[in-house]
Amino acid sequence: MYLTLKEAAEYLSLPEQYIQSLIQQGKIRTVFDGEQYVVNKEQFNTHFEQLEKYKKQMEEYLSEPIPEDMDVKDED
Repeated sequence: MYLTLKEAAEYLSLPEQYIQSLIQQGKIRTVFDGEQYVVNKEQFNTHFEQLEKYKKQMEEYLSEPIPEDMDVKDED
């Protein structure tokens, strides 16, 4: 599925100017359909998969209990 630049900005929750700068930097691929540039929505799947992976890793990290300090229990 192809999105216009405005639709891509809404889909990614980013400003349209930022999307345009990412396109100029070559970070987002576009296709010219004869009237306008459009973005293939599938290229963002990996991005969203990585975000989910990092969220899960952070949740696991933050849910680990803090180990007790061995020096605190020492009564010497």
